[in-house]
Amino acid sequence: MKLVDLAPLSKTSTSETSKSEVDSKVTQSTETDLPFYRKLGRTDLTASCLGLGGGGGISSEDTLYAFDLGINYFFYSSDLHHHIYSSMTEALRQLCGRGSSVREQVVLATVTYIKSPEMALTALFDQFSELGIDYIDVLFWGWIGSNDGSLLQDCLQIVPDVKGANSVYQRAIEKVFGTSERLKKMGAVRHIGASFHDVDLAQQWSQSDLLDVVMVRHNAAHRTVQSQVFNRMNPHDPSRPGIVTFKSTGSHSGPLWDAPPELPKSCWQPTVPDLYRYSLAQNCVDVCLTGLRTHEEVDAAIAGVRQGKLTKEEIEYLNIYGDLHRKKLAISEIPPEKLLHRC
Repeated sequence: MKLVDLAPLSKTSTSETSKSEVDSKVTQSTETDLPFYRKLGRTDLTASCLGLGGGGGISSEDTLYAFDLGINYFFYSSDLHHHIYSSMTEALRQLCGRGSSVREQVVLATVTYIKSPEMALTALFDQFSELGIDYIDVLFWGWIGSNDGSLLQDCLQIVPDVKGANSVYQRAIEKVFGTSERLKKMGAVRHIGASFHDVDLAQQWSQSDLLDVVMVRHNAAHRTVQSQVFNRMNPHDPSRPGIVTFKSTGSHSGPLWDAPPELPKSCWQPTVPDLYRYSLAQNCVDVCLTGLRTHEEVDAAIAGVRQGKLTKEEIEYLNIYGDLHRKKLAISEIPPEKLLHRC
C-alpha cells in the first residue's frame, strides 16, 4: 500500500465495501522521504506511520474514513477512558470483527491499564466481547510509571501464556467465544507491548525479548527519550522492538500548537501535523499515535506526512520552540539566525 489520494471520498460503510474496493482507494502518490507505511520493529506487522487512538472521541464514521484514506493502526482502550474510546467501537467491529474482509489490512492495538497478570484474561474477555474480534495484533500494558517496574515484570512473565497460537489464553478465549480459523492461526494476541510514562523503564525494557512494541511519550518539549531510547537503536536491526510515540502535541506547559508568548509573531508556529512529523523524524520511530477527532483532521495529518521529512533546520528550531514552551530557554538566549520565520 502506498500513500493515499486526498481527493474527497464518499463515507461508504467499510463493512459494505469489498477488499478490492478498499484497496482501490489507496492509490500511488508522489513518493517522499517520509514513508507512510513502516514495518513495526521486529513484528511482522506493516503499520501506517499515523496511528489513530480513540482518546479524541473520534466517531466510527470518521474512523472508517481514516481507514479508507490509508490509516491502518488503531489503538483502543477497554478500561481507562473507555467512554471516550467507545465512539469508535462500531468502526473497529466492522474492520476487525469476525467475518471482516479487510481484517488483515488492520493493525489493532488494544490496551489495558489494569497492571495485574491475574486480570489480564478478564481484560481480554472485555475486548473480545465488545469488538467481536478473532485476535488482537498488539496488546499493551498501559501507563507504566516510575513505580511500576516490578508490576510490569510480573505481567511480562505470563507472555508465553498470552502470545501466539496454541497459547493458554487462546484456548480460554476459544471456550468462551468459539473457535475460528483466524484465531487458531494467529492466537488471541499476536504481539505484546507496554506504554511507558517513565523513560528509564522504557530504556530498560526496550532491550527485553518479552516486549515487541514500546510506546513512549515524545514531543518537541519532552525529548529525553531520544537519547535514552531512540538513538540507542539501530534502524536496520531486524530484532529491535517497534516504537510508537504518543503525546506528540501536548506538554505540561500546555498545547504545543499554542506558541510561547515571547516568540516573535513572525516566527514559525508549528501546526499539529508538523508536530506529528517531528516525532516521525526521530530515529526508529515507526508510528506516531494521534488523537484525531474529525475527517478534516485526518486529511490535514495525512497531508502533513506527504510534505516529507522536516529539515535539519526545522528540527533544530522545534527543539528551541519546545524549550521555550517549558521555559528552559529565554528568547534573549537564542541567536536570531536560529529562529525560522514564516510569511
